Amino acid sequence: MRPYVEDPFVPRRRATREVRVGDVGIGGANPIRVQSMTTTDTQNVAATADQIERLAAAGCEIARVTVPSIRDAESLSELTSELRRRRVTLPLVADIHFTPNAALIAAEHVEKVRVNPGNYADKKKFEVREYSDAEYARELERVAERFRPLVRRLKELGRALRIGTNHGSLSDRIMNRFGDTPLGMVESALEFLAVCEDEGFDDVVFSMKASNPQVTVQVYRLLAARLRERDGGAPGAPFHLGVTEAGDGVDARIKSAIGIGALLEDGLGDTIRVSLTEDPVREIPVARELARRYEARFDRPPAPRRVHVGASFTPDPYAHARRRTRAAGAAPFAIGGEQPVRAQLELGPVPDDPTAAARTLERALAGLGRLRCEGVLLDAADEASAARVPAYVDALAKRGIEVPVAVRSEAGSLARAARAAACGVARIHPDTPDPALDAVARFAVEARKGLEWCLSAPCGALVDLLDRALRAAETAGLRNPIVSVETDETPVHAVRIVAARLAERGDPGVPIALRYQCPAGLSDDAAILHAATDLGAPLCDGIGDAVSLRGFGAPDRTLDLVYRILQGARLRTTRTEFISCPSCGRTLFDLEETTARIKARTQHLEDVKIAIMGCIVNGPGEMADADFGYVGSGPGVVNLYVGKQLVARAVPQAEADDRLVELIREHGRWVDPDADAG
Repeated sequence: MRPYVEDPFVPRRRATREVRVGDVGIGGANPIRVQSMTTTDTQNVAATADQIERLAAAGCEIARVTVPSIRDAESLSELTSELRRRRVTLPLVADIHFTPNAALIAAEHVEKVRVNPGNYADKKKFEVREYSDAEYARELERVAERFRPLVRRLKELGRALRIGTNHGSLSDRIMNRFGDTPLGMVESALEFLAVCEDEGFDDVVFSMKASNPQVTVQVYRLLAARLRERDGGAPGAPFHLGVTEAGDGVDARIKSAIGIGALLEDGLGDTIRVSLTEDPVREIPVARELARRYEARFDRPPAPRRVHVGASFTPDPYAHARRRTRAAGAAPFAIGGEQPVRAQLELGPVPDDPTAAARTLERALAGLGRLRCEGVLLDAADEASAARVPAYVDALAKRGIEVPVAVRSEAGSLARAARAAACGVARIHPDTPDPALDAVARFAVEARKGLEWCLSAPCGALVDLLDRALRAAETAGLRNPIVSVETDETPVHAVRIVAARLAERGDPGVPIALRYQCPAGLSDDAAILHAATDLGAPLCDGIGDAVSLRGFGAPDRTLDLVYRILQGARLRTTRTEFISCPSCGRTLFDLEETTARIKARTQHLEDVKIAIMGCIVNGPGEMADADFGYVGSGPGVVNLYVGKQLVARAVPQAEADDRLVELIREHGRWVDPDADAG
């Protein structure tokens, strides 16, 4: 199978053909398009038109509406007329699940139809069945014949098609042969693509959504690889990106930035939708910021290949496995090995008043509850600040703050700056002389200090600088250095280069710390999205043994963001995880209000995943890794799940919140809020 991109160490946008959705082009030379979806009842034409008008004013370029029935499909004629009357020119996408007949009607009125291969021609029954090859082939033909009329009509009308596979709604047939896997999602999509190709129809866009950012990244990569293999490297079908059921608030934005941003880093993605359990208008600024960042990058001419690395940055880009590393440092805060990815604090320059600074840190950490600071990093820029390090270390100890302190300094001054610290972080550059590297390594060995090589260099100079640093460590007898990277270029690719070079050297066990500086000039919201991408992308690839942020304000807020990013990347769970859909016309209750209500009662729980789903379309499937599920099953009633098992059917919504809490309690996962706080 071809690689999923031409070169994973140099960012280039994937070559795609253009697909026209009305007057809006997706793929090709077009910018990354921003989409959203209405949350109104589609048959309520006035309310739906109002929401689409607001989306257009906010910068949305394509709007999707749900079409759960033939009556909804028939209402699209009135909706498009109303939008024309208001001079709203946004192209519309009809979202189809279970109702092929509605899709054919919708195609007459909208510019694009989205179908879900998992339920377009199949009714999901969660049946376990073994298929012979002949039986499987007959099922494929049955599905193809059900789908073919829509493809032919879209071709006749000049409409576009989105083949939208969801992790949560694969057909029983796919589940039985491939499981609930990225491979199953890709096979499901390619079955529908085969029908389109057979009909000579190529106005196709793919989406491969999951609520887990790791799965999201893996499945789009796998699809890109399969299409490159099929197309022989010719421009392929555009991709619509999204992390589905992301939830609300900062966690949803972080989770979306990780999944979407990690793919855009590789140039995969032509249109995006950020799925928030909020007013859909609030999705647009988040999507616009993600699109803006990568449009600016890909507007520049493609960079020539500057890095020659003879190994992959990850053993398998289509599955998550954390890099196997050696532990560095002392328990209980060792980095690497079997330890979790460490959450550390960067506090900037060594404080002028160590006692007051230690008191401030103590108050900040006390307000974080169960979140633990697992390392502190200071910057010592000169001799005076280096002289204050012992006093700060002593002040922390006096206040009972037991946390290892690392000091970062230029290589030439590290021995003086880090003598009182547990670890020295040597910032080195391509022009740092070898004798300075040797001296730093000898200091670490003689003083029995940990040592982190901070490689401050452009991507093209990283391999040589890393080799020189590790050679100095080896000569001095330093066995367990740590590596981090500072670069003004693309940090995700820089970290990949380091990981790949370590693998190529036959020394993959060196831990890698992910250090992130908030760029100047960004809004707070944009800075969080950038940090989530630049840290979350390598974490999803198993790269990273410690994470820290600087430039994000108070220590408690900064450390909280680190833990949120680790949870968004599915590396550490330290708070309740909410998997909630963004609502649509299918939703059987007020999803935003319901999610807020359930969060208020359960957000204090640790390491518990709760799914809140508006309807059955993706509900049981997207809850595959949730502990408890709350799914709308009819007007005013809810089904409750424990894992994948339905345990309470048609519970009146007025009772459902209490029943959910009872279920959590019955399964030993409940703690009282006061007990948790204490």
